[in-house]
Amino acid sequence: MNHFENSVSIVTGAASGIGRQLAVQLCQKDSYVIANDINDGGLSETKSLANGKIETHHLDVSKPDEIAAFAQEIVQRFKIEKLFIFNNAGVALSSGNFHETPIEDFEWLLNINLWGVVRMTKAFLPTMIKRNSGHIINISSVFGLAGIQQQSAYCTAKFGVRGFTESLRMELQDTNIGVTCVHPGGIKTNIARNSKMSGNRVTQEIFDEGIKNFDEIARTSAEEAAQQILNAVERRKTRLVIGIDGKLLDSVTRLFPTGYTKMIKGQMDKKLGDRFKINT
Repeated sequence: MNHFENSVSIVTGAASGIGRQLAVQLCQKDSYVIANDINDGGLSETKSLANGKIETHHLDVSKPDEIAAFAQEIVQRFKIEKLFIFNNAGVALSSGNFHETPIEDFEWLLNINLWGVVRMTKAFLPTMIKRNSGHIINISSVFGLAGIQQQSAYCTAKFGVRGFTESLRMELQDTNIGVTCVHPGGIKTNIARNSKMSGNRVTQEIFDEGIKNFDEIARTSAEEAAQQILNAVERRKTRLVIGIDGKLLDSVTRLFPTGYTKMIKGQMDKKLGDRFKINT
């Protein structure tokens, strides 16, 4: 039986990367896909790659009013018996250490990566509860498993997504609504290239070096990541860690819940040198 047949799947951040691949593969599985992003050109490309029923919407998940209006439209238009929400939209920030990161940029990232997930879930959960069906898939990160230097905003958001999803999982345990938290490791997408430069310490040279380092550790394709996510949803898995690098970091943080900080920092300092060390 096709788990996604005759369902409606909403995918945020569908203009590229994992979101695009989720939309394309869900079409192949006979789900009606509603692909969202702020990148209209990327959404058009996603739609052209999909072979199935798909529509696109310009949606900024950092704006509560847009989410509310979108949810109202979808619930009114569709008789939704089985709904899948893939909260995938996310951004990155290149800003150095926390004390060098402008608070407005920290808030900008949280408003998309964390509040976007919370608000989308809030908008559609009543319909799922009414039908007692559906599945919520929230994309966290391996940075939701370990706190990493120079990633304070991103880690805050992704740890938040993890905590929110695990709380939701407990609340919905006695229902027929599935909840899955996904922790991708390095995925071959443009998230690093599209990250926002912020603060006074990040030069173009440092930014470019960061992209190079990301490309070196990004071992999993977006297509493969999407396949793993959909397989996990079909099996109603509650937690998915993607990639060898992701599984390794997951193991290290479990075995050394505080010691991993020194272990990882030592490796990172070899690459970064004294560039972002705090002088006291």
